[in-house]
Amino acid sequence: MRIGELSERTGTPRRLLRYYEEQKLILPDRCANGYRSYDERLVDRVLQIRGLLDAGLPTRIIKQILPCLDKPRRIHFSDATPEMIATLENERDRMSQRIECLTRNRDAISDYLDAVLGNKTAG
Repeated sequence: MRIGELSERTGTPRRLLRYYEEQKLILPDRCANGYRSYDERLVDRVLQIRGLLDAGLPTRIIKQILPCLDKPRRIHFSDATPEMIATLENERDRMSQRIECLTRNRDAISDYLDAVLGNKTAG
């Protein structure tokens, strides 16, 4: 697919996709005419990258952990620094807290909807 379609499908500006390529986070193929050709699997990859960036991880660490997101998972960190490990542990803990908060909020909304919908059908 072309960059415009990848941009549309991921909600990611073209300029940002080019930056991901520059940082070697995504690697599109090149057509004979020089245009970039993006594989279908890059849709999920871009969404993963955006999620990790939103979580606060820098691109240099994202680049190191991207192989762990592939299927089958290939984990090979000969260059994992104490800083990288500490950053990942902190981000993991922060994500876990956000997940717990979202779960509580989802459950509260579900309880509210159950109560509202239960009252409507009972009345």
